Amino acid sequence: MPTEASDLLLEIGVEELPASFVDAALRVLPDLATKRLSDLRLAHGVVRALGTPRRLTLIVEGLAGRQPDLEEEVTGPPVKAAYKDGVPTRAAEAFAQKLGCPVDALRRAAGPKGEYVVGTRREAGKAALDLLPELLTHLIVSIPFRKSMRWGSGDFAFGRPIQWLLALHGEAIVPFALAGIHAGRTTRGHRFLAPAEISIQSPAAYVPALRAVHVLVDPEERAVLLRERLVAAASEAGGTLIEDDFLARENLSLVEEPHVVDGSFGSEFLDLPERVILEVARGHQRYFGVRDTRTGALLPRYLTVVNTAEAPENIRRGSDRVMRARLSDARFFYTEDLRVPLAERRKKLAGIVFQKRLGSVLSKAERVERLARELGLLAQLPEPVLVTAASGAHLAKCDLVSLMVGEFPELEGEMGRAYALAQGVSPDVADVIRDHYQPRGAADVTASTPAAALVSIADRLDTLAGCFAIGLSPTGAADPYGLRRACLGVLRTVLDHGFDLRLSDAFRAAYDGYAGVTLDLGRDELVARLGDFFTERLRGLLSDRLPGDAVGACLPVASDRPLDVRARASAIASLDADVRARVGEVFKRAANIADKAPPGEPTAPAGEGIHPTETLVHDGYLALRERLAQAARTGAYAEAFSAVAEFAPKLNQYFVDVYVNADDVALRENRLRLMRAIAETCSSLARLDLLGDVPKPAA
Repeated sequence: MPTEASDLLLEIGVEELPASFVDAALRVLPDLATKRLSDLRLAHGVVRALGTPRRLTLIVEGLAGRQPDLEEEVTGPPVKAAYKDGVPTRAAEAFAQKLGCPVDALRRAAGPKGEYVVGTRREAGKAALDLLPELLTHLIVSIPFRKSMRWGSGDFAFGRPIQWLLALHGEAIVPFALAGIHAGRTTRGHRFLAPAEISIQSPAAYVPALRAVHVLVDPEERAVLLRERLVAAASEAGGTLIEDDFLARENLSLVEEPHVVDGSFGSEFLDLPERVILEVARGHQRYFGVRDTRTGALLPRYLTVVNTAEAPENIRRGSDRVMRARLSDARFFYTEDLRVPLAERRKKLAGIVFQKRLGSVLSKAERVERLARELGLLAQLPEPVLVTAASGAHLAKCDLVSLMVGEFPELEGEMGRAYALAQGVSPDVADVIRDHYQPRGAADVTASTPAAALVSIADRLDTLAGCFAIGLSPTGAADPYGLRRACLGVLRTVLDHGFDLRLSDAFRAAYDGYAGVTLDLGRDELVARLGDFFTERLRGLLSDRLPGDAVGACLPVASDRPLDVRARASAIASLDADVRARVGEVFKRAANIADKAPPGEPTAPAGEGIHPTETLVHDGYLALRERLAQAARTGAYAEAFSAVAEFAPKLNQYFVDVYVNADDVALRENRLRLMRAIAETCSSLARLDLLGDVPKPAA
């Protein structure tokens, strides 16, 4: 039994787990183990999880050999409940019994609501090996799976049936059993290349021992080898690997040692759009594509990642057969789809429900086409851009009723563009069809052209306005219609393309598209709710790149114009953080005082009791007001905030030299009016009193 710190190793051997199960388990295992070890007062070092489809592994470095002894003071019942006439009651006796000490060892201590009985609980630390069986059992049953299985005659459920358990603390076996399987020191090698059991003498020997039997249990090591072999195989096939993070992650959790087999599908299929070929390879088979190194053209080759190096020719023949069959189906879909002009498919959109209260996809397409033009007018874009946007919006959803998109939903937009080009539609309009879905995710680029950007914004605003208007706004973590993502897509597109769009006008235009549809919210209420929703998303989006206090100061005055908020916040961000904090401090004081000001404009300080700083600040305010008005007209925000930063030290000195709440009523009121005038003048630029504060992120 180890008495000093030793590494802990747990391996759960299973039937092959799906890739998503492996990834999810490896994410949660370290946290589950860390919390449980903390509860048991067992000190340890780094906790990490490793795994393959056939095993989930936990390694805890430097796990203590035993718990430290426990000695802690515990508060018990109130004295008046613990003693009656100086004699311990049943409450005192039960408390002492719980602590394992005699009643006369209890003490009295003052608490927030009177006197309480306190005592000392002492507990000798237990050996880790005595605690680990229960801990590891609890840990295994706590691993969450999207779906679990039961097997045999027992009630225990896990992601897949457990085949073996390996548990070591140092060189000692941790004795426990689960699902009828007793933990030991043996594991198993690769199912095909080295299927025999092997014995592990210590946690340090585990990873090297498995590597020797063709199991790379460390996902990072497996990922490095996977890419090396993919790159080498692509080169041998005469091309360059088409990188794909999704495929790399998927294949990584499907194998214990990655082997790559190259295959081919025949050059006759290269007349299909490239995305179709890659989606067939990617979506159905998890194959990687290969490009010609010189020309960049797609080669009629693919790479498949397999779990064994045995019989590669058999694997290649089977994979080629499947790939050709899938591509033959795709070519049939493509040929049949081209027989019908894209525009003629539009009427079939009436048969697809967008949302049961908001009508069909055809109704949505009609709203988006109208809204795209209105947004273009609001953003003052050229007429050719509006025409291209409207033409693209008219065809944007038509490929949803094509055979190809029915089989490969991921190709929506892509196939619309391909069919449009093949049927003589201009490339600008075809690009709108493809790009109006951008950005599809946080890492995606926004639409490539202004026309496509207009349709992208219109599509998302239509969804947001309709869903909010019938009470489908996100609640907590639930967002089934992806409205947060849609909102961020609108904001990113507006900012990327420099559209100076007033959101409230855009919301009204989107709402008006639902004329004839029964909605729960009126237009003004919808505009207000969407405004709040967009403001918080805009705060988070801009705060990723700009100081949070700068963004927070600008949102209250310009949130309706995202482009303007960014311009103001960028100008503030050019100021040093200490300067921003000092400006925020002095204007916060001015804003607090301004609330007490009577009506009227301040006059130039005159008479007895006037400090020179008072005149300096009044004159400085007049000059600042003129500079800010000029900057507001031209959008020269950097100059405006520079002027504010120059004025702030004068205002700060004012508070040092001048007592605003003077006994003289006229003098006091004029000073208060000056503070209000300064605060109001600068608040049109930004809420300067918020500088230096870091707003909390939106829920």
